[in-house]
Amino acid sequence: MAGTGKSGDEDETISAINVTPLVDIVLVLLIVLMVTSSYLVNKSISVELPKASTGETITPTLSISIDVEGKLYVDGQVVTESQLQTKVREAYTKDHDVKAILSADGRVKHMQVVAVIDLLRREKVTKFAINTSPLEIKEAK
Repeated sequence: MAGTGKSGDEDETISAINVTPLVDIVLVLLIVLMVTSSYLVNKSISVELPKASTGETITPTLSISIDVEGKLYVDGQVVTESQLQTKVREAYTKDHDVKAILSADGRVKHMQVVAVIDLLRREKVTKFAINTSPLEIKEAK
């Protein structure tokens, strides 16, 4: 028969394994894992984030949170300001392109947020973002 590329015996079993569906499933599982893990890390500290209509998603190297009581957290662990400085310095030593995200409760004093930003800049971390929750803008009719 033309186009088969084989000897024409139609009773032969297929001995090749098609791995394309397996690769598709693994990639979907990887994407789900990545999205879920970033959601869990950001929501591990209970903070009421300020709302903003503009924003973008980044993948942070360092996650810093300030709760309503003013406690500092780095990657979900309570730290003092000196421990925060040490962790930021270590992160910068490992990767000079370190990206930090600051999640501060909306009721925290502005002064404390500025102090953390100042600490990041003193430790040469210039790529940082302030985490916000999305603001739904109602269209005018």
